[in-house]
Formats: sequence, structure tokens, C-alpha cells
Amino acid sequence: MGEEAGWETFAVMNPDWSEKVCANGANSTTRTQHDKEEFCGRPLGLRFHRETGELYVADAYYGLMIIGRSGGVATSLAREAGGDPIRFANDLDVHKNGSVFFTDTSMRYSRKDHLNILLEGEGTGRLLRYDPGTGAVSVVLQGLVFPNGLQISEDHQFLLFSETTNCRIMRYWLEGPRTGELEVFANLPGFPDNVRSNGKGQFWVAIDCCRTPAQEVFAKRPWLRTAYFKFPLTLKMLTRRATTRMHTMLALLDGEGRVVEVLEDRGREVMKLVSEVREVGRKLWIGTVAHNHIATVPYPLDD
Repeated sequence: MGEEAGWETFAVMNPDWSEKVCANGANSTTRTQHDKEEFCGRPLGLRFHRETGELYVADAYYGLMIIGRSGGVATSLAREAGGDPIRFANDLDVHKNGSVFFTDTSMRYSRKDHLNILLEGEGTGRLLRYDPGTGAVSVVLQGLVFPNGLQISEDHQFLLFSETTNCRIMRYWLEGPRTGELEVFANLPGFPDNVRSNGKGQFWVAIDCCRTPAQEVFAKRPWLRTAYFKFPLTLKMLTRRATTRMHTMLALLDGEGRVVEVLEDRGREVMKLVSEVREVGRKLWIGTVAHNHIATVPYPLDD
């Protein structure tokens, strides 16, 4: 701490990673680094193994990776599953038996083209499982619509994952009499990203809110959405029209998907395009894909 506090490069995905190419200081943002992602890597999900201290990484371009306790260059664990490439590894969590569950958002599009997945309603996403004992990767679920953030419950009975396009959280049972069953855990007013446990049997969900009337129409009429995106306009323009004035919402859900608390930043003063919220101590740590910083908010707010 003290003079030593601050950020430093702990690990990289590519042995040829370059500070000059891949890191741009205070100017390093998604927009400025967009065309370098495939080379530099784009780590989206991070989880420490509680026993070994190793860091598992879901990188959008390099697949499932692992980093030793001292950092350095990540080691590749999986780049394909079921005979198909892992095109868009997104988030992960580690089960108590050592298995790593992770999402592959699309079999057609990479992260650079993620808006195509969202706007088309494309549904080729997968839930995958890595077995550290054998190194094998199995397909647990497929045909998912933008599977994104993932969280295993505290008792390891089930896992949750967000289906961003469908604006909902799904629950997949890992143990018990309902093993293998998939169900809707919570329907949401906006587009969820990561899901994180608060260690108390509850789950924080980062949401870009809210669905516009146009998006509601598209959700119910896929054919109309397809026709709309065939218009001779740029994807950027179409995206702007479809997502105007999105704001941050943080939702706390209980173990059955019921809403415990909702925090909103309608003025987009704290963060926009929120990606994750973690409750640590008496603070919420908030991440985003739009800024090059992390926000913190005292919690509970009425303290």
C-alpha cells in the first residue's frame, strides 16, 4: 500500500503482447483498442481457484486460460469444444470438484461483432465444462441466446447464467433431484451482464436498462428485427437507435430470483454500460465495458 498502491500488469494472454500496442494508458478504452483485441486478448471472466491460487480466465479470443500465482503469460487450456472452436469465451466459475464451467456466447460471432448477436437474436451460445483431471471440455447446454455472466451457488447445487438478449437469468441444476434441469430464474427489465454472489445466498446482477418499446417489439417479432437490420444503414447507426439512453441498474436477487433491492443510475453519473458488481466489505465495486476505471459506491447506501 502507500506509494506502492496502484495498477500494474499482472498477466497477458499472448507471449507477443506489447505495452505499446495493447495498453494505451489513460486512453486505453474499448473504443480505442477495438481493432487490437484479437491480438492482445480480451479477458472477460476471472476466477481464482480457492485452493491453488491459480487464476482461470475466459478470454473472448483465446478461450479458457490459466495463470500461475506469480502472473506472467497465460497458459491455454481449451480453444474448442464438441469439435467446434470456442469463438467467444465470456465468463466462468469453478465448482468445488475442480470443474470449470464457462460460457461461449456464440458459435458464429466473436466479441468484436457482439452487437450482431444481440441485435439479430442469434442463439448458438453454449455452456461448457472443463475437466482439469482429463483436460476434456464437454458441451453442457447449447442453443443459448447470448449466454454471458455465470455464477455457481454457495452450496454448489446450481449455477446461474445470464441470457443477455432475452433479458433473463437462467438456472441450471448441478446436484440433487433436479440435476440437469434448466429453468428461468429471473426475468429482467434490461440486458444483464455478469452475475455475482454476495456470499449471503444472494446475487448481484449488472444490468443495462431498460428495454425500449422498439426492443420490446423486436423481441416478440423476430422477423421484424431481421428485416430492420437489412436496411442499408451502418450497424453503428442502427445500434444507436436501438439502445439510446440506456442507464445502469444493479439488481440484488435472492436464492429464488426474487428482487431484494434495485439501484439505478438514471443520470449515468457513476457508470454506463455496466458489466459487473461485486459486494466487498461495505462497498460495491462496479465494472464497465465503456470506461477505463472501476467505480466504488458505499453500501448499504443508508449507512
